[in-house]
Amino acid sequence: MAQRDLTQGPIWKALAAVSGPTSFGILAVLAIGLADAYFLGKLGEAPLAAVGFIYPVTTAITSLAIGLSAGVSALVSQRLGEDGDSQSDAPARLAIHALIMGVALSVVMAAAFHLSSGGLFQLMGAGENALREVLLYTPLWAVSFPFLMLQMIINASFRAHGDGATSAAIMVLIALFAIGLNPILIFGWGPITSMGTEGAALATLIGRIVGAAAALIWAWRAGVISSCASPFRGLWQSLREILKVGVPSAFSNAINPAGMALVTAAVATVGEAAVAGFGAATRVQSVVLVPLLALSAGIGPVVGQNWGADAVSRARSAIHTSGWFCVIYGLAAATCLTLFADPLAALFAESGKDAHGYAVHYLAFVSWSFAGYGALVTANAAMNARSKAAYSMGLSLARILAVYVPGAWLGVVIFGYSGILVAAIAANLLAILGAIWCLRRTELLESG
Repeated sequence: MAQRDLTQGPIWKALAAVSGPTSFGILAVLAIGLADAYFLGKLGEAPLAAVGFIYPVTTAITSLAIGLSAGVSALVSQRLGEDGDSQSDAPARLAIHALIMGVALSVVMAAAFHLSSGGLFQLMGAGENALREVLLYTPLWAVSFPFLMLQMIINASFRAHGDGATSAAIMVLIALFAIGLNPILIFGWGPITSMGTEGAALATLIGRIVGAAAALIWAWRAGVISSCASPFRGLWQSLREILKVGVPSAFSNAINPAGMALVTAAVATVGEAAVAGFGAATRVQSVVLVPLLALSAGIGPVVGQNWGADAVSRARSAIHTSGWFCVIYGLAAATCLTLFADPLAALFAESGKDAHGYAVHYLAFVSWSFAGYGALVTANAAMNARSKAAYSMGLSLARILAVYVPGAWLGVVIFGYSGILVAAIAANLLAILGAIWCLRRTELLESG
Protein backbone atom coordinates (compact mmCIF):
# COMPACT_ATOMS: atom_id res chain seq x y z
CA MET A 1 0.00 0.00 0.00
CA ALA A 2 1.23 3.53 -0.79
CA GLN A 3 2.04 5.47 2.36
CA ARG A 4 1.60 9.23 2.61
CA ASP A 5 4.64 10.68 4.38
CA LEU A 6 3.28 13.21 6.88
CA THR A 7 6.76 14.19 8.09
CA GLN A 8 7.52 16.33 5.03
CA GLY A 9 6.09 19.51 3.47
CA PRO A 10 3.92 22.28 4.98
CA ILE A 11 2.21 21.17 8.18
CA TRP A 12 -1.19 22.49 7.09
CA LYS A 13 -1.03 20.27 4.00
CA ALA A 14 -0.28 17.23 6.15
CA LEU A 15 -3.28 18.02 8.37
CA ALA A 16 -5.54 18.71 5.39
CA ALA A 17 -4.46 15.50 3.62
CA VAL A 18 -6.10 13.39 6.35
CA SER A 19 -8.66 15.79 7.85
CA GLY A 20 -10.15 17.02 4.56
CA PRO A 21 -11.48 13.69 3.30
CA THR A 22 -12.30 12.59 6.84
CA SER A 23 -14.69 15.53 7.25
CA PHE A 24 -16.87 14.11 4.48
CA GLY A 25 -16.82 10.69 6.12
CA ILE A 26 -17.77 12.04 9.55
CA LEU A 27 -20.51 14.17 8.01
CA ALA A 28 -21.86 11.10 6.25
CA VAL A 29 -21.98 9.11 9.49
CA LEU A 30 -23.64 11.95 11.39
CA ALA A 31 -26.12 12.34 8.56
CA ILE A 32 -27.53 8.94 9.53
CA GLY A 33 -28.44 10.26 12.97
CA LEU A 34 -29.82 13.45 11.47
CA ALA A 35 -31.96 11.41 9.09
CA ASP A 36 -33.26 9.41 12.06
CA ALA A 37 -34.17 12.62 13.90
CA TYR A 38 -35.72 14.22 10.82
CA PHE A 39 -37.91 11.31 9.73
CA LEU A 40 -38.84 10.12 13.22
CA GLY A 41 -39.72 13.71 14.14
CA LYS A 42 -42.47 13.46 11.50
CA LEU A 43 -44.06 10.69 13.59
CA GLY A 44 -44.42 12.89 16.69
CA GLU A 45 -42.59 14.06 19.81
CA ALA A 46 -42.31 10.58 21.38
CA PRO A 47 -40.09 9.13 18.61
CA LEU A 48 -38.06 12.37 18.52
CA ALA A 49 -37.63 12.27 22.30
CA ALA A 50 -36.56 8.63 21.97
CA VAL A 51 -33.75 9.71 19.65
CA GLY A 52 -32.73 12.29 22.26
CA PHE A 53 -32.41 9.54 24.88
CA ILE A 54 -30.74 7.01 22.57
CA TYR A 55 -28.13 9.26 20.98
CA PRO A 56 -25.81 9.93 23.97
CA VAL A 57 -25.93 6.29 25.12
CA THR A 58 -25.16 4.73 21.74
CA THR A 59 -22.46 7.33 21.19
CA ALA A 60 -20.87 6.36 24.50
CA ILE A 61 -20.86 2.69 23.48
CA THR A 62 -19.47 3.57 20.06
CA SER A 63 -16.58 5.21 21.88
CA LEU A 64 -15.24 1.70 22.54
CA ALA A 65 -14.69 1.39 18.79
CA ILE A 66 -13.24 4.90 18.61
CA GLY A 67 -10.83 4.15 21.46
CA LEU A 68 -9.54 0.94 19.94
CA SER A 69 -9.18 2.59 16.56
CA ALA A 70 -7.16 5.37 18.22
CA GLY A 71 -4.84 2.72 19.63
CA VAL A 72 -4.40 1.16 16.20
CA SER A 73 -3.81 4.53 14.53
CA ALA A 74 -1.25 5.61 17.14
CA LEU A 75 0.80 2.41 16.97
CA VAL A 76 0.76 2.08 13.19
CA SER A 77 1.62 5.74 12.56
CA GLN A 78 4.44 5.69 15.12
CA ARG A 79 6.00 2.59 13.57
CA LEU A 80 5.78 4.04 10.10
CA GLY A 81 7.47 7.19 11.37
CA GLU A 82 10.21 5.25 13.12
CA ASP A 83 11.49 3.34 10.08
CA GLY A 84 9.50 4.71 7.15
CA ASP A 85 9.02 1.16 5.87
CA SER A 86 5.61 0.97 4.19
CA GLN A 87 6.42 -2.57 2.97
CA SER A 88 6.76 -4.01 6.47
CA ASP A 89 4.06 -6.50 7.44
CA ALA A 90 3.97 -5.22 11.05
CA PRO A 91 1.12 -2.72 10.41
CA ALA A 92 -1.01 -5.42 8.72
CA ARG A 93 -0.36 -7.79 11.60
CA LEU A 94 -1.37 -5.10 14.08
CA ALA A 95 -4.63 -4.56 12.20
CA ILE A 96 -5.43 -8.28 12.33
CA HIS A 97 -4.78 -8.38 16.07
CA ALA A 98 -6.97 -5.32 16.61
CA LEU A 99 -9.82 -6.82 14.59
CA ILE A 100 -9.76 -10.03 16.65
CA MET A 101 -9.95 -8.12 19.90
CA GLY A 102 -12.39 -5.50 18.63
CA VAL A 103 -15.01 -7.88 17.29
CA ALA A 104 -14.89 -10.01 20.46
CA LEU A 105 -15.31 -6.98 22.74
CA SER A 106 -18.03 -5.46 20.59
CA VAL A 107 -20.17 -8.60 20.80
CA VAL A 108 -19.95 -8.52 24.59
CA MET A 109 -20.76 -4.80 24.73
CA ALA A 110 -23.70 -5.13 22.35
CA ALA A 111 -25.21 -7.98 24.37
CA ALA A 112 -24.84 -6.05 27.64
CA PHE A 113 -26.48 -2.97 26.11
CA HIS A 114 -29.42 -4.95 24.77
CA LEU A 115 -30.06 -6.71 28.08
CA SER A 116 -29.84 -3.53 30.18
CA SER A 117 -31.52 -1.03 27.85
CA GLY A 118 -34.96 -1.09 29.49
CA GLY A 119 -33.76 -0.24 32.98
CA LEU A 120 -31.09 2.14 31.71
CA PHE A 121 -33.45 4.42 29.81
CA GLN A 122 -35.98 4.35 32.63
CA LEU A 123 -33.25 5.65 34.94
CA MET A 124 -32.54 8.41 32.42
CA GLY A 125 -36.13 9.58 32.77
CA ALA A 126 -37.73 8.20 29.60
CA GLY A 127 -41.52 8.28 29.90
CA GLU A 128 -43.78 5.43 28.85
CA ASN A 129 -44.25 6.62 25.25
CA ALA A 130 -40.59 7.49 24.66
CA LEU A 131 -39.41 4.25 26.30
CA ARG A 132 -41.62 2.18 24.01
CA GLU A 133 -39.98 3.81 20.99
CA VAL A 134 -36.49 3.37 22.48
CA LEU A 135 -36.99 -0.37 22.92
CA LEU A 136 -37.98 -0.72 19.27
CA TYR A 137 -34.63 0.77 18.25
CA THR A 138 -32.05 -0.74 20.59
CA PRO A 139 -32.11 -4.49 19.65
CA LEU A 140 -31.21 -3.93 15.99
CA TRP A 141 -28.67 -1.25 16.91
CA ALA A 142 -26.96 -3.77 19.22
CA VAL A 143 -26.71 -6.28 16.35
CA SER A 144 -25.13 -3.60 14.15
CA PHE A 145 -22.39 -2.64 16.63
CA PRO A 146 -19.82 -5.41 15.81
CA PHE A 147 -20.01 -4.43 12.13
CA LEU A 148 -19.34 -0.80 13.09
CA MET A 149 -16.35 -1.86 15.21
CA LEU A 150 -14.84 -3.82 12.32
CA GLN A 151 -14.98 -0.99 9.79
CA MET A 152 -13.76 1.64 12.27
CA ILE A 153 -10.61 -0.31 13.09
CA ILE A 154 -9.88 -0.80 9.39
CA ASN A 155 -10.49 2.89 8.73
CA ALA A 156 -8.01 3.81 11.47
CA SER A 157 -5.35 1.72 9.73
CA PHE A 158 -5.95 3.59 6.48
CA ARG A 159 -5.64 6.96 8.23
CA ALA A 160 -2.43 5.91 9.98
CA HIS A 161 -0.90 5.49 6.52
CA GLY A 162 -2.01 9.04 5.68
CA ASP A 163 -4.98 7.81 3.61
CA GLY A 164 -8.06 9.67 4.79
CA ALA A 165 -9.87 9.34 1.47
CA THR A 166 -10.44 5.58 1.66
CA SER A 167 -11.83 5.64 5.20
CA ALA A 168 -14.09 8.55 4.21
CA ALA A 169 -15.38 6.68 1.16
CA ILE A 170 -16.35 3.72 3.32
CA MET A 171 -18.23 5.97 5.77
CA VAL A 172 -20.04 7.68 2.89
CA LEU A 173 -21.07 4.27 1.52
CA ILE A 174 -22.62 3.33 4.87
CA ALA A 175 -24.52 6.62 5.01
CA LEU A 176 -25.89 6.25 1.49
CA PHE A 177 -27.41 2.87 2.30
CA ALA A 178 -28.72 3.87 5.73
CA ILE A 179 -30.23 7.21 4.69
CA GLY A 180 -31.66 5.83 1.46
CA LEU A 181 -33.44 3.06 3.37
CA ASN A 182 -34.58 5.29 6.24
CA PRO A 183 -37.83 6.72 4.81
CA ILE A 184 -38.68 3.43 3.09
CA LEU A 185 -38.42 1.39 6.29
CA ILE A 186 -39.83 4.05 8.64
CA PHE A 187 -42.91 5.00 6.60
CA GLY A 188 -43.23 1.97 4.32
CA TRP A 189 -43.21 1.81 0.53
CA GLY A 190 -44.96 -0.61 -1.79
CA PRO A 191 -44.87 -4.10 -0.25
CA ILE A 192 -42.69 -2.85 2.65
CA THR A 193 -44.89 -2.03 5.65
CA SER A 194 -44.23 0.92 7.96
CA MET A 195 -41.79 -0.01 10.75
CA GLY A 196 -41.48 3.39 12.46
CA THR A 197 -38.60 3.64 14.92
CA GLU A 198 -37.61 0.02 14.33
CA GLY A 199 -37.18 0.81 10.64
CA ALA A 200 -34.58 3.48 11.42
CA ALA A 201 -32.56 0.92 13.37
CA LEU A 202 -32.84 -1.65 10.57
CA ALA A 203 -31.57 0.89 8.03
CA THR A 204 -28.53 1.52 10.25
CA LEU A 205 -27.88 -2.22 10.54
CA ILE A 206 -27.98 -2.77 6.78
CA GLY A 207 -25.68 0.19 6.14
CA ARG A 208 -23.12 -1.08 8.67
CA ILE A 209 -23.11 -4.59 7.23
CA VAL A 210 -22.44 -3.19 3.75
CA GLY A 211 -19.75 -0.87 5.13
CA ALA A 212 -17.97 -3.65 7.03
CA ALA A 213 -17.92 -5.87 3.95
CA ALA A 214 -16.58 -3.03 1.78
CA ALA A 215 -13.91 -2.15 4.36
CA LEU A 216 -12.65 -5.72 4.53
CA ILE A 217 -12.45 -6.13 0.76
CA TRP A 218 -10.82 -2.74 0.27
CA ALA A 219 -8.30 -3.29 3.08
CA TRP A 220 -7.32 -6.70 1.71
CA ARG A 221 -6.72 -5.35 -1.78
CA ALA A 222 -4.72 -2.38 -0.42
CA GLY A 223 -2.59 -4.55 1.85
CA VAL A 224 -3.79 -2.94 5.09
CA ILE A 225 -4.93 -6.46 5.99
CA SER A 226 -3.03 -9.24 4.32
CA SER A 227 -1.81 -12.81 4.66
CA CYS A 228 1.34 -11.62 6.38
CA ALA A 229 3.92 -14.03 7.72
CA SER A 230 2.98 -15.44 11.13
CA PRO A 231 -0.22 -13.38 11.55
CA PHE A 232 -0.59 -14.31 15.22
CA ARG A 233 3.02 -13.61 16.15
CA GLY A 234 3.24 -11.13 19.00
CA LEU A 235 -0.55 -11.16 19.46
CA TRP A 236 -0.50 -10.55 23.21
CA GLN A 237 2.10 -7.82 22.95
CA SER A 238 0.04 -6.09 20.25
CA LEU A 239 -3.09 -6.33 22.35
CA ARG A 240 -1.32 -4.85 25.37
CA GLU A 241 0.04 -1.97 23.29
CA ILE A 242 -3.32 -1.29 21.65
CA LEU A 243 -5.12 -1.40 24.99
CA LYS A 244 -2.54 0.90 26.58
CA VAL A 245 -3.79 3.65 24.29
CA GLY A 246 -7.20 2.23 23.43
CA VAL A 247 -8.67 1.81 26.92
CA PRO A 248 -7.97 5.36 28.16
CA SER A 249 -8.96 6.68 24.74
CA ALA A 250 -12.21 4.73 24.85
CA PHE A 251 -13.01 6.17 28.27
CA SER A 252 -11.98 9.62 27.08
CA ASN A 253 -14.34 9.41 24.11
CA ALA A 254 -17.10 7.77 26.12
CA ILE A 255 -17.00 10.34 28.90
CA ASN A 256 -18.57 13.09 26.81
CA PRO A 257 -21.62 11.15 25.55
CA ALA A 258 -21.99 9.42 28.93
CA GLY A 259 -21.99 12.86 30.50
CA MET A 260 -24.52 13.94 27.89
CA ALA A 261 -26.74 11.07 29.03
CA LEU A 262 -26.59 12.44 32.59
CA VAL A 263 -27.24 15.95 31.30
CA THR A 264 -30.19 14.63 29.26
CA ALA A 265 -31.59 13.23 32.50
CA ALA A 266 -31.36 16.76 33.93
CA VAL A 267 -33.13 18.11 30.83
CA ALA A 268 -35.86 15.50 31.34
CA THR A 269 -36.79 17.19 34.63
CA VAL A 270 -37.91 20.18 32.54
CA GLY A 271 -40.16 18.01 30.37
CA GLU A 272 -40.29 15.70 27.33
CA ALA A 273 -40.47 18.70 24.96
CA ALA A 274 -37.19 19.97 26.42
CA VAL A 275 -35.56 16.58 25.74
CA ALA A 276 -36.82 16.67 22.15
CA GLY A 277 -35.53 20.23 21.65
CA PHE A 278 -32.21 19.52 23.34
CA GLY A 279 -31.77 16.42 21.18
CA ALA A 280 -32.64 18.34 18.00
CA ALA A 281 -30.11 21.06 18.85
CA THR A 282 -27.33 18.59 19.56
CA ARG A 283 -28.00 16.98 16.18
CA VAL A 284 -27.43 20.31 14.46
CA GLN A 285 -24.38 20.85 16.67
CA SER A 286 -22.93 17.49 15.62
CA VAL A 287 -22.94 18.60 11.97
CA VAL A 288 -21.40 21.99 12.73
CA LEU A 289 -18.60 20.31 14.70
CA VAL A 290 -17.64 18.02 11.80
CA PRO A 291 -14.57 20.07 10.72
CA LEU A 292 -13.28 20.04 14.31
CA LEU A 293 -13.86 16.29 14.64
CA ALA A 294 -12.16 15.73 11.28
CA LEU A 295 -9.22 17.81 12.47
CA SER A 296 -8.95 15.60 15.55
CA ALA A 297 -8.90 12.54 13.28
CA GLY A 298 -6.22 14.12 11.11
CA ILE A 299 -3.90 15.40 13.81
CA GLY A 300 -3.38 11.91 15.27
CA PRO A 301 -1.47 10.44 12.28
CA VAL A 302 0.44 13.71 11.79
CA VAL A 303 1.62 13.81 15.41
CA GLY A 304 2.20 10.04 15.46
CA GLN A 305 4.38 9.90 12.36
CA ASN A 306 6.36 13.01 13.31
CA TRP A 307 6.89 11.95 16.91
CA GLY A 308 8.01 8.52 15.71
CA ALA A 309 10.44 10.26 13.34
CA ASP A 310 11.71 12.43 16.25
CA ALA A 311 10.42 15.59 14.51
CA VAL A 312 9.18 17.12 17.77
CA SER A 313 9.03 20.72 16.55
CA ARG A 314 6.91 19.66 13.59
CA ALA A 315 4.46 17.83 15.87
CA ARG A 316 4.20 20.95 18.02
CA SER A 317 3.61 23.08 14.94
CA ALA A 318 0.62 20.86 14.12
CA ILE A 319 -0.81 21.62 17.58
CA HIS A 320 -0.46 25.39 17.08
CA THR A 321 -2.05 25.27 13.63
CA SER A 322 -4.95 23.20 14.92
CA GLY A 323 -5.55 25.55 17.85
CA TRP A 324 -5.89 28.61 15.64
CA PHE A 325 -8.22 26.72 13.32
CA CYS A 326 -10.48 25.84 16.28
CA VAL A 327 -10.72 29.49 17.35
CA ILE A 328 -11.41 30.92 13.89
CA TYR A 329 -13.85 28.22 12.84
CA GLY A 330 -15.61 28.24 16.23
CA LEU A 331 -16.35 31.97 16.04
CA ALA A 332 -17.55 31.74 12.43
CA ALA A 333 -19.84 28.82 13.26
CA ALA A 334 -21.28 30.63 16.29
CA THR A 335 -22.11 33.69 14.19
CA CYS A 336 -23.98 31.58 11.61
CA LEU A 337 -25.85 29.54 14.22
CA THR A 338 -26.96 32.63 16.09
CA LEU A 339 -28.30 34.19 12.89
CA PHE A 340 -29.99 31.03 11.59
CA ALA A 341 -30.91 29.17 14.79
CA ASP A 342 -34.66 29.36 14.07
CA PRO A 343 -34.74 27.72 10.61
CA LEU A 344 -32.07 25.18 11.58
CA ALA A 345 -34.03 24.09 14.64
CA ALA A 346 -37.16 23.83 12.49
CA LEU A 347 -35.50 21.04 10.48
CA PHE A 348 -35.90 18.71 13.47
CA ALA A 349 -38.50 20.32 15.70
CA GLU A 350 -41.74 21.80 14.33
CA SER A 351 -41.93 25.60 14.53
CA GLY A 352 -44.31 26.90 17.15
CA LYS A 353 -43.87 23.86 19.38
CA ASP A 354 -42.06 23.97 22.73
CA ALA A 355 -39.31 21.67 21.45
CA HIS A 356 -38.44 24.19 18.73
CA GLY A 357 -37.95 26.99 21.27
CA TYR A 358 -35.64 24.87 23.40
CA ALA A 359 -33.54 23.98 20.33
CA VAL A 360 -33.22 27.64 19.24
CA HIS A 361 -32.16 28.68 22.74
CA TYR A 362 -29.37 26.07 22.76
CA LEU A 363 -28.00 26.90 19.31
CA ALA A 364 -27.95 30.65 19.83
CA PHE A 365 -25.94 30.51 23.08
CA VAL A 366 -23.91 27.31 23.41
CA SER A 367 -22.42 27.72 19.92
CA TRP A 368 -20.15 30.53 21.19
CA SER A 369 -18.17 27.96 23.16
CA PHE A 370 -17.58 25.49 20.31
CA ALA A 371 -13.93 26.54 19.94
CA GLY A 372 -13.33 25.11 23.41
CA TYR A 373 -14.76 21.77 22.42
CA GLY A 374 -12.53 21.77 19.35
CA ALA A 375 -9.49 22.39 21.55
CA LEU A 376 -10.52 19.44 23.71
CA VAL A 377 -10.92 16.86 20.93
CA THR A 378 -7.79 17.89 19.01
CA ALA A 379 -5.66 17.91 22.16
CA ASN A 380 -7.00 14.49 23.12
CA ALA A 381 -6.21 13.06 19.68
CA ALA A 382 -2.69 14.49 19.74
CA MET A 383 -2.01 13.05 23.19
CA ASN A 384 -3.36 9.65 22.13
CA ALA A 385 -0.97 9.68 19.16
CA ARG A 386 1.84 10.50 21.58
CA SER A 387 0.78 7.39 23.61
CA LYS A 388 -0.28 9.67 26.48
CA ALA A 389 -3.93 8.63 26.53
CA ALA A 390 -4.18 8.89 30.32
CA TYR A 391 -3.93 12.68 30.00
CA SER A 392 -6.71 12.82 27.43
CA MET A 393 -8.90 10.69 29.67
CA GLY A 394 -8.19 12.96 32.64
CA LEU A 395 -8.98 16.08 30.63
CA SER A 396 -12.32 14.69 29.46
CA LEU A 397 -13.18 13.45 32.95
CA ALA A 398 -12.50 16.86 34.45
CA ARG A 399 -14.63 18.65 31.84
CA ILE A 400 -17.62 16.36 32.33
CA LEU A 401 -17.56 15.33 35.99
CA ALA A 402 -16.12 18.50 37.51
CA VAL A 403 -17.98 21.06 35.40
CA TYR A 404 -20.69 19.96 32.97
CA VAL A 405 -22.75 17.36 34.85
CA PRO A 406 -22.77 19.00 38.31
CA GLY A 407 -23.22 22.40 36.67
CA ALA A 408 -26.18 21.16 34.64
CA TRP A 409 -27.99 19.68 37.64
CA LEU A 410 -27.30 22.73 39.81
CA GLY A 411 -28.25 25.03 36.94
CA VAL A 412 -31.55 23.30 36.17
CA VAL A 413 -32.57 23.52 39.85
CA ILE A 414 -31.82 27.25 40.05
CA PHE A 415 -32.44 28.57 36.53
CA GLY A 416 -34.27 25.77 34.70
CA TYR A 417 -33.27 24.94 31.12
CA SER A 418 -31.05 28.04 30.82
CA GLY A 419 -28.90 26.78 33.68
CA ILE A 420 -28.02 23.68 31.65
CA LEU A 421 -26.84 25.85 28.76
CA VAL A 422 -24.63 27.93 31.07
CA ALA A 423 -23.02 24.70 32.30
CA ALA A 424 -22.33 23.60 28.70
CA ILE A 425 -20.65 26.91 27.88
CA ALA A 426 -18.51 26.81 31.03
CA ALA A 427 -17.42 23.22 30.34
CA ASN A 428 -16.30 24.03 26.80
CA LEU A 429 -14.42 27.23 27.64
CA LEU A 430 -12.61 25.78 30.66
CA ALA A 431 -11.53 22.88 28.43
CA ILE A 432 -9.17 25.29 26.64
CA LEU A 433 -7.19 25.90 29.83
CA GLY A 434 -7.14 22.19 30.61
CA ALA A 435 -5.96 21.31 27.10
CA ILE A 436 -3.05 23.79 27.28
CA TRP A 437 -1.93 22.39 30.65
CA CYS A 438 -2.07 18.76 29.44
CA LEU A 439 -0.29 19.49 26.17
CA ARG A 440 2.56 21.13 28.07
CA ARG A 441 2.81 18.19 30.45
CA THR A 442 3.07 15.79 27.51
CA GLU A 443 5.69 17.98 25.76
CA LEU A 444 3.39 18.68 22.81
CA LEU A 445 3.52 22.38 23.68
CA GLU A 446 6.55 24.27 24.89
CA SER A 447 6.51 24.98 28.64
CA GLY A 448 6.33 28.56 29.82
